[in-house]
Amino acid sequence: MIKLEGTDFQIAVWKELLKIPAGKTRTYKEIALAIGKPNSSRAVANACAQNPYAPAVPCHRVVRSDGSLGGYSADGGMERKRELLDMESKLL
Repeated sequence: MIKLEGTDFQIAVWKELLKIPAGKTRTYKEIALAIGKPNSSRAVANACAQNPYAPAVPCHRVVRSDGSLGGYSADGGMERKRELLDMESKLL
């Protein structure tokens, strides 16, 4: 298990990300609701952007409410996010 270090909010977000199954996605809004902070979609996106544990803590599985990918701050950027999601969807 990874020892998560960050703010209480970041840790709550990252723990929720660990619950997203491979090949599935959640929206920033869904994560905000799941952690009890329904008006914090942007803060969730920021916590994802600050995730130093990617891809083990799968922030690549979080997308915008309109279905677009959003961002990915980890190595490889958006191309890597697409690759990870494509790879995981093929495992299903």
